[in-house]
Parts: sequence; structure tokens; C-alpha cells
Amino acid sequence: MSLPTPPRPSEAAVNSVVAALQTRFGDRAVTNMAIREQHGHGEGLPAFGLPDVVVFPEMNEEVAFILKTCNDAGVPVVPFGAGSSLEGQLAALSGGVSLDMSRFDKVLDVSPEAMDCRVQAGVTREALNAYIRETGLFFPVDPGANASIGGMAATRASGTNAVRYGTMRENILGLTVVTPDGRIVRTGSRAKKSSAGLDLTHLYVGSEGTLGVITEIQLRLYGTPDSIVAAVCQFDDLDSAVNTVVMALQSGLKMARIELVDEMQMKASILYSQLDFEAKPSLFLEFHGTAFGTAEDVELMQAIASEFGGSKFDFAEKPEDRNRLWKARHNAYHASIAFMPGKSSMSTDACVPISELANCLLETKADVAQTGMTVMMVGHVGDGNFHLGILYDANDPVETEKAEGLSFRVARRAIAMGGTSTGEHGVGVHKIVHMREEHGEAVDIMQQVKNALDPKGIMNPGKVYPASI
Repeated sequence: MSLPTPPRPSEAAVNSVVAALQTRFGDRAVTNMAIREQHGHGEGLPAFGLPDVVVFPEMNEEVAFILKTCNDAGVPVVPFGAGSSLEGQLAALSGGVSLDMSRFDKVLDVSPEAMDCRVQAGVTREALNAYIRETGLFFPVDPGANASIGGMAATRASGTNAVRYGTMRENILGLTVVTPDGRIVRTGSRAKKSSAGLDLTHLYVGSEGTLGVITEIQLRLYGTPDSIVAAVCQFDDLDSAVNTVVMALQSGLKMARIELVDEMQMKASILYSQLDFEAKPSLFLEFHGTAFGTAEDVELMQAIASEFGGSKFDFAEKPEDRNRLWKARHNAYHASIAFMPGKSSMSTDACVPISELANCLLETKADVAQTGMTVMMVGHVGDGNFHLGILYDANDPVETEKAEGLSFRVARRAIAMGGTSTGEHGVGVHKIVHMREEHGEAVDIMQQVKNALDPKGIMNPGKVYPASI
């Protein structure tokens, strides 16, 4: 895959910025090659771009200084969270500054009464939930990785709980953002709704660091459920599993999680995690509520699944038993890598209306069979989102081309069915090619917004917007 190559700034401009940052930040402005290489990529598909310097700010005013310095010199800035992004968002394609937000790690305020909190961007999802555990509240958005809250906001992350609790979009009340020219702007409020002015909060949510740097996030919190019940159910075919999900949703079941694991991923997970299951399409479920409510939901779900041939229902309420049931899903990536040692995993996602999910998955399965490749499929099927883990030899051009072709066709298939090329990974570098197909002339509006807020184009250049290539 050819990566976008936005122009690099002059060597003199870069040197002047590096000197200014080292003067201001000392050993928090790092030019060590190992640190620069670590900040030149995320996870997922290969995309690498070496920054010239990595800076570790600790307060909003320091971020403002960095951005103003870079903006004045025309030097790029790439925000960096936990390093878990999947679509090349972190590659410094034009060099410049990697802005590591890991020291923005404070929970600033928690209000159990209002069920909200304000955190700095470097706070991770797991750290936040550990901090607020004693309040009886939790933050539900779980993308799998222990990502930073700022990174999750920037990519509009989602995850296993989205079917009940929504994505980052629904759970962010407001932000503090530093603009490219160094202004510190606060958007939104703690109110649950507002009709006052443009919704700038959700303009920045999902902007992938291309409009400014998110430094603080105001979040909704939720009460920890009285009862949590996990379940696993297996099916003879993928169609039956998906139809079970569709009927459950149409029946009004309010499940917290509905995860699909196909037979190939189950095979890998059984070997990796030593599970007592068959290599068949499986649903991993979780119900939240009162003890009476979850018992009623589980009974209805079991009846629905039985209509489609569901078998081997396994239920658990104790945390250790729930963890055992979820082991296959949580270890899916590691299991797929271990399944074929020496292969890389090209991860991609797409999302379609729930009515199209079965067709999309079955067509994708047929596509996979034609390629002859080994592909793992998992999905947050309660909201129509699914992922492929395509195993391929990264040193073999033929296999690489096959993997990229399959990833491309999955995205286009989803778009044709009224869906999107990415439900939660974001666009980054790798999905720019689908933006015009998915959004048409709206892409031009996006580019105009980008130009208005970042006229010098310093913010994460080469990402998201096709016209920026």
C-alpha cells in the first residue's frame, strides 16, 4: 500500500523548533532514536514515520507553547496517546514533533451525584475505572486495549459495551482543546444537553488529531450494575448466530455485550486459551441490571437462541467465572498470532446496519474462501460492527497484496450496504482511500473545516482527508 507523503518542513525550521523545545523542556524533549522509533507507529497495519523529536508536556500551557512554536515554523505535530491506534494515525509522515500525552495522567474531578468526571487526556481506561471503583460508578467504553481517554476521544472509539452504553461520541460532555495556534479552548459543559451554538465538542471527537490536541475530557459515568451475568452460546453456522442477535435486539433485550466469534477464531482461541468449546460460531453475551432483570433476560435469550439451534449455553455470575467465559474473546488477537507463527495480522473493521449484517458477513466469508487465506472474524454484532484479522506474510508481496485487497473489498462492501468503512478504528492513513466513496462531496466540507482550523496544515498531516495527500 502506498502511503501518503505530505511535504516535509525545511531542515532549518525543524532545527529551530527542536532547539526551542529543548530549551523550554530540557530532558522532556527527546531526540533519542529509540524513543523516536517507538513513537513513529501504532499497532495494526504497517505505517511508519519517524518524528524528529518527542516531547512530554505536563500542562495545557505547555501544549499551547509547543503548538504555537510549531505553527509559527510550519512544523508538523502528531499527538500520541497509548500507542494502540490501528490505522496509522501515529506515523509522523512528515517528521516533526510527536506530542506524547502520557504525563497528562490525572483524574481532575469526579462527581458521583452528577455521574460525571473530568480527566486529563493521558489517563487510561483501566486507570480511570480503578480510580472511581469505590464510588460505585464505572466508565463503560471498552475498545479492548488499555487506551488513553484522549486517544479514545480522538478516534471516536467504541468497543464491546457499545450496544448498551454507546461509543465515545455519546459519553463525552465536553473537552479542553489546544488549537494549532496555541489557544486553549473549552467546549461543552457538564449539562446532559445543550442548544447553545455549534457542537464543537463532537467536531473534535473523532478528528484523529488533525484539528487540535485534546487535553481534557468531561465524561459520563454509570452506576455499577447490581447483577452481571455472562454467557456463551454456540451455533452450527454464522447465519444462525447473527439471526439470533437480530431477533434478540428486535425483542427489546438490553444486553450490555453481544460479541460474535467465528469458527476459525474459536479454533485458534481453543488452542491458545485451552477452552472447553467446539470450533463453531459462538456468541459471547453479557447482561447488566438487577438480579431479577438479568435472570429474565438470560431466559429470553436462551429461548431465542434455541430457535436457531443454539447449544452449549454456559452462564457465569462470579467475576472469575465471567472472566473464564470471556477468555476467548479477550485473547483473540494473541490467539490468532499464535495460530500461525511467523505470520502478521492485518486488522480491519467495518460496520453495517444490523439488517445487513448477515449478508455482509456471509459475502465476506465467501470472499475469504476465494483468497485461500486464513482469516479470523470477531464482531460487536449488537451494533453491526465486525473485525477481520487477516493472517499474512508481511515479507511476501503476493500475500500482502491479497490481504490488502480483502481489506479493501470489506470496506467497499460495507459502504455499499449503507454502512461505513470503519466502525471504530478510525481513518488514519489506511482508510483515506474510502472517504470519497463513503462521504462524496461531504469530504470537501471536511477539508474546508480542516483548512479553517489548521490553515498551515501542521496537525497530523496526511491523515483522514483525501485532499491532504
